[in-house]
Amino acid sequence: MKKLNLLLCVLLISGCSWFGGDDEDEIKPAELVKFEQQVKIKKQWSTKVGGGNKKFWTSLRPASNGETVFAADHEGKVSAIDVASGKRLWSTELDVAISGGVGYASGQVLVGSIEGEVYVLSAADGSVIWTATVSSEILASPQSNGEVVAVQAIDNQLFAFDAETGNALWQHEDDAPLLTVRGTSTALVTDRMILAGFDSGKLVAFNPENGSLIWESRLALPKGRTDLERMVDVDGEALLVDDVIYAVTYQGRLGAISRGTGRSLWFQDGSSHSSPAYSSGKVFVSESDSTVRAFNSGSGQVIWTNDQLFLRRVTGPAALAGYMAVADAEGYLHLLNVDDGSFVGRTKVDGSGVSAPMLTVGDSLIVQSNSGSLSAFKIQ
Repeated sequence: MKKLNLLLCVLLISGCSWFGGDDEDEIKPAELVKFEQQVKIKKQWSTKVGGGNKKFWTSLRPASNGETVFAADHEGKVSAIDVASGKRLWSTELDVAISGGVGYASGQVLVGSIEGEVYVLSAADGSVIWTATVSSEILASPQSNGEVVAVQAIDNQLFAFDAETGNALWQHEDDAPLLTVRGTSTALVTDRMILAGFDSGKLVAFNPENGSLIWESRLALPKGRTDLERMVDVDGEALLVDDVIYAVTYQGRLGAISRGTGRSLWFQDGSSHSSPAYSSGKVFVSESDSTVRAFNSGSGQVIWTNDQLFLRRVTGPAALAGYMAVADAEGYLHLLNVDDGSFVGRTKVDGSGVSAPMLTVGDSLIVQSNSGSLSAFKIQ
């Protein structure tokens, strides 16, 4: 079933007025509050990795093997950048509209296209190893454990391919509601499990080898009278910390789930399109209204809430050197204290804004802006 992306239209219309509109009655994003900077965020390097994020309401998160960052733009360019220096190691032009990526595992770089094409490239030189096709547009990063590549399509189907040959292994189709958010959950792939979130609000764990069901857990149940009110999509990647999985839905709940059995450990009401983050015994979530919240990872108790970035369209949180970072639609990078949510640092990344999830590599934060710049930041 094709998605009816009504929410996308609402966001695009409102997004035009959120920053620079003239309607006096509109709800405006929060103005930035001044504070005393406790730490300095230093830019290590910045480079261009392709065209800007103008044609698609999607975002491409970079991936890394710890030494190299792999990034893509929506026009089909995939690049490898040295983490330490920002030096470009290679670039490959695929000449396709990339809408899902970037994934990395075992020497392979993975991206997906708006036409449902999967591309697996060599991390060493960018050459194409194999390609495959799925049922529809790919909006999430293909993921792999080195043996199986998992690809989730926008029509709520999950596909598994042999990582070496690209041969199809199995696929799963989940029930899709009539109305959904334009987005797809990125699968979590380990040696023993492929975990996928679906538009129905479910998390499903599969055997990577044959696709058999290991367990199924429902994060949220649809509520309300209208299809818009009943959307409970899982659009962010689930977070695995030791033996606990943390995942959040739109208009639903944040949940902690046992990795082995799928048993629910705790739930808290929440709404987010982004992946949660973890640091210092806490789980952090950027809510759909750009409120940032911290929860006790063991009990789910709310520790703090920061609403000073309300409607600034912040990214999902990313841990950096003992702090928590988010970026917004005006291109500001904000650093928060993990204990109380107060601001400790801020810098401007790019005036075009940031929508792609950020990536922590060692003590560096990798940020890809909407204009196509890729930058590395450190705490000084």
